[in-house]
Amino acid sequence: MSLQKFLLSFTFLKQVLIALFILCASLFLFMYWIGFTTNHGQEILVPNLSKMTLEQAEDKLDELDLDYSLLDTVDYNSAFPALTIVHQDPSPGAKVKQNRVIYLKINSTGYAKVRVPDLVQKTYRQAVPTLTALGLEVGDTTYIPNLAKDMVLEMKMNGKPVKAGTQVLKMSKVDLVLGDGKVGFNEDELNENQEEKDSTNLD
Repeated sequence: MSLQKFLLSFTFLKQVLIALFILCASLFLFMYWIGFTTNHGQEILVPNLSKMTLEQAEDKLDELDLDYSLLDTVDYNSAFPALTIVHQDPSPGAKVKQNRVIYLKINSTGYAKVRVPDLVQKTYRQAVPTLTALGLEVGDTTYIPNLAKDMVLEMKMNGKPVKAGTQVLKMSKVDLVLGDGKVGFNEDELNENQEEKDSTNLD
């Protein structure tokens, strides 16, 4: 039998159809197995765990067949109760698979302590970012006669002088005493000096 006749024969066509059937069946079974092992189409919406305690979050995640891992305790945030969740990854509303781990960070129990920086002889513009970087706030600013305008001359807290290196809680307010850029003498002294000069010239 010639090759052309064999290719057009019923036997050859039957073998091709059988091979195609086996191939399609294999692909179908493979895709079914992949979908079964990866829970294809079974997605879970991540709940919002913000301000929950770890115990509350664990119960919520258990209901959804999700797991969690505590990453860290972050600096105290007054917008959240102590020891509650302030950050989660993935975010609320994200779609994840069963048993996915949700990474959590919780709020600490209170503000940490930092040391007051040495701001004396620094300008006000230098002092503000220095305090902010340490988690402190600029309180009241007062001015006294001094040639160095906006130069920090003294630091205070609650009306009392505070020294550099003193440990205080974050978010504490540091009051600054600044120079007003004016000469440190009053008008009466200026008049007296002028009168003395005038009398000397008359003599």
